[in-house]
Amino acid sequence: MVMVIMLVATAGAFAQKVANYSVGKYGEEGYEHFSFWSKSGKRAEIKYAYGKDSKELSVSYAGKGSYKGQKCFKVMLPGNYLLYVIPTGLKLRIVGPAKNFDKVFEWEYEGPVNGVGTFCNVCAQDEKEAKVVIDRYFMR
Repeated sequence: MVMVIMLVATAGAFAQKVANYSVGKYGEEGYEHFSFWSKSGKRAEIKYAYGKDSKELSVSYAGKGSYKGQKCFKVMLPGNYLLYVIPTGLKLRIVGPAKNFDKVFEWEYEGPVNGVGTFCNVCAQDEKEAKVVIDRYFMR
């Protein structure tokens, strides 16, 4: 009985989740951010934001793959710009095939800071939960 309750609770916890990863500092020109969404137990959408004003773009999932022998998944930005997303521990290395894009993104906390802001219910609450979202919905 306890196992059934745990399974239901775990499934409910992933009804809708987002794993947020970024590089740079929010509000600055070099900031970049990827959001990997799941909904109803399936991969949902991917968003990419960049720059001081965090201009947001929709990104397409382009399937699983490998990059120089490492397991990854591919994403397509507008303009048919392909990127390889390579999980490396609790971080994501994101590489463009032309080698003009090679960055390591870390899990990004979304929520109140020093009591200011709102709690994000659907956000992965730490880098381990974010890794579960990536592994479960984007690497399978």
